Amino acid sequence: MTPPPARRRRAGADNATPARNLPRRGAVRRAQAITTYGVGSLVAVDQESFIVSGLDGADEHWSSDESPRIHERRLANLLEVSYFRLPPASDDTSSDGIRVRRFPLMHSCPECNDLRRHRDFNPPAGRSICGTCEADLVPSRFVIACEAGHLDEFPYWQWVHRSSGKGVTTAGQCGGNLKMRTSGRSSSLRSIVVSCTCGVPEVSMEGAFRKRALKDLGLRCRGTRPWLGTSVPAESCGLTPRTLQRGSSAVWQPVLKSALSIPPWSDGRADPLAEHWAKLRELNSREEVAGALKFLFDGESPVPIDEVIALLDAEREEDPSGEEAPTFDHRYRALRNKEYDRLRAGNDERERSRDEQFICEPPLGDAGVLHPLGVTGPMLVKKLREVRALKAFTRLADPDSTTEPHEVPLSDSPLRWLPAMEVRGEGVFLRLDEDRLASWENPLAVATRVERMRTAHQRVMEQRATDPSRVPPSPATPRMVLLHTLAHVLINEWSLEAGYPAAALRERLYVADDMAGVLVYTATSDSAGSLGGLVAQGEPELLDRTIRSAVRRAEWCSSDPLCVESEASGTGGTNLAACHACVMLPETSCEHNNILLDRALLVGTPEDPHLGFFMNALER
Repeated sequence: MTPPPARRRRAGADNATPARNLPRRGAVRRAQAITTYGVGSLVAVDQESFIVSGLDGADEHWSSDESPRIHERRLANLLEVSYFRLPPASDDTSSDGIRVRRFPLMHSCPECNDLRRHRDFNPPAGRSICGTCEADLVPSRFVIACEAGHLDEFPYWQWVHRSSGKGVTTAGQCGGNLKMRTSGRSSSLRSIVVSCTCGVPEVSMEGAFRKRALKDLGLRCRGTRPWLGTSVPAESCGLTPRTLQRGSSAVWQPVLKSALSIPPWSDGRADPLAEHWAKLRELNSREEVAGALKFLFDGESPVPIDEVIALLDAEREEDPSGEEAPTFDHRYRALRNKEYDRLRAGNDERERSRDEQFICEPPLGDAGVLHPLGVTGPMLVKKLREVRALKAFTRLADPDSTTEPHEVPLSDSPLRWLPAMEVRGEGVFLRLDEDRLASWENPLAVATRVERMRTAHQRVMEQRATDPSRVPPSPATPRMVLLHTLAHVLINEWSLEAGYPAAALRERLYVADDMAGVLVYTATSDSAGSLGGLVAQGEPELLDRTIRSAVRRAEWCSSDPLCVESEASGTGGTNLAACHACVMLPETSCEHNNILLDRALLVGTPEDPHLGFFMNALER
């Protein structure tokens, strides 16, 4: 974050004063507006705290120059929107930006120890200081949230008066003023003391984070949504909220969905039709499509009719087959299936145009050197484009561990667009040999080990779901855990040998009964993503050495024997032999939040080395 510049006024049309002159409160990168500081998240700027506002009206007040539209038809079809927009740039010359609201409103003064709402301190305009002491106000460190996504102030009045016998209903009506001080004896919650001048005994914040702390006070979630503003009424909720630190990652987790731009959508020629695909898909004949194009574009379509027909056929191919009412998961799986097919097949020069954003071809070397490892089909993805869209967000639970009812929308009214970012880079795609993979999956020892992880993951998802009967099955299978762990050790190896920071690389898994592939690609939009260094690692001879080195490195961990002998690790026991000293990655690099990992499936265990898929690589 950068310090907020001086407040300035912007001229409107004909140099008239604009209707609203909003002060700047810092800057974030575009990628952060999707992954870290998206709608509903809390952002700290100097001594102040804000919540990022919802997207109602953003399509009008976001400048088209600073927040251009981007298109990725396959992802737009999946998310049922017409287009995406880059978040507005945050620099000194920008005319507008992401809007925020002050939250939490409860502040304390370190000089007079008063604890009250921000406006009650009578701060000067544009400043966050105590009107009496002129000391910087401190936003409340504590907020409360529920699993439905609601967020609210911590109930200090009820917390202080809980032992007075007056009950929750009279709290705040005692005529006293709240005070907050720190004893300084330790850094624990016991040192944070809250009191009221009405004379009730002062209490510490110790115990506020207990799961039943607010339930014991008789409190239920009020359904407040401060990111949507005070004009939007609260929702009916009634769940029991939980206390959280304002900066906790549990306060906000993004629900991100992404897609690679693959032919025939990867050359940008279909972008002018982005807002009309829903209507075109309803047409059945070439004549109807031609008539619609003539009507929509006043007689001259920007895309030839033959290309439009081909694009419609390609889109219908991704519709899940055999499903009368396909769920979101089925449709997302169909999107991945099409990417897998394209990565396997590649594209030759005849399919490339000047604007082609997907270039995938086999390496020049002999891929047969990888067969002893059980690896096949390496492909060099010399050029790719990925669009990542912020679909929604969750609180208290990871997006992968929750179901649709927990996903909080980004606005109060339906949107026909979503904020998104695009990444252009390169990558290496490889597959595991199906015959060898099938024989490795058969032994009972492998299935038993993965079943422990699957059971733990299923239990975690059911515990966090409002309706456990709607929880989808855990994706943990032997080949999924194997490919996931292989991707992690490859990223770690390339970060050591090829000079890429681990956070600049990302995995994309393709796992099903008929799929066993992994794409490792550059995950940043800066120069580290397009210099050709990662593609060079995909040549068979070099890839063979890399895999062998990565597997040997995974054979030992500085936390062994505790790591490899672990009966359960990670969140809720969803990992086995995996820790931050061996296979875990930065969160931005992993599709599954560093769960469902087990390096024993790569290298085996001291007691049973045959568990390892790459056991032969270690014997050479």
